[in-house]
Amino acid sequence: MRLLFLGDMVGRSGRAIVYDKLPGLIADHAIDFVIVNGENAAGGFGVTEQILTDMLDAGADVMTTGNHVWDQREALVFADRHAGFLRPANYPDGTPGRGMGVYEARNGARVMVSNIMGRVFMAPDLDDPFMAAERQLENVRLGHDFDCVVFDFHAEATSEKVCFAHFVDGRASLVVGTHTHTPTADHMIFDGGTGYMSDVGMCGDYGHSLGMDKDEPLNRFLTKVPKGRFEAASGPGTLCGVTADISDRTGLCERIAPVRIGPRLAETVPDWW
Repeated sequence: MRLLFLGDMVGRSGRAIVYDKLPGLIADHAIDFVIVNGENAAGGFGVTEQILTDMLDAGADVMTTGNHVWDQREALVFADRHAGFLRPANYPDGTPGRGMGVYEARNGARVMVSNIMGRVFMAPDLDDPFMAAERQLENVRLGHDFDCVVFDFHAEATSEKVCFAHFVDGRASLVVGTHTHTPTADHMIFDGGTGYMSDVGMCGDYGHSLGMDKDEPLNRFLTKVPKGRFEAASGPGTLCGVTADISDRTGLCERIAPVRIGPRLAETVPDWW
């Protein structure tokens, strides 16, 4: 099966490029399953129910999130209504929504998707992400119980992301890092067969500061005195993601490559698409 994971969608620019490009990518490259991290989709802070449904209508199968999941308070209400909406699984018991789901891909494959948040330099400080994953994988045999297992590991520290991927190597098809909004160049397949990328980057305007208008972040670095709110940048967006081919027999990753479409960054698509 062929999977596409798109990085943190930031504001109107991020939504626009994803809405514009995703349907064609699915049709032209036989994408079986799509995951989009949407935690910054509503003006850079959180996600609304309308944005969620628009993204699902555009072709996404699951929307993952992270530390901004509750920035739009309505998410606390709609999280329980949508199986395709995930918040970090290592929130305490009783938190609205779900951190893991099982879905059917376009080719009929059974796909388990888990959203987990790291703890190094992150707030809020959630439960142990490694043990959260262990509980989810405890009775799961990749290639038998599920055809594909994907983790969105939403974290700041690259070391934590790499170690998490080693922890689930051979038990997961793909581990994708999100949160830093900057794509890394380390897409690879680990020894046990798990595909990995430290950070997939963002879908948004790369001409400013991590998808936000640069003036206020720059002011705070220079003066340490806030002048206003952070606002999502409104220039042309770039789509950033990663695609992976997953073995129908073992559930392990066979090929992995970055996908970048739009201005600012060098456009990149796999030569095997």
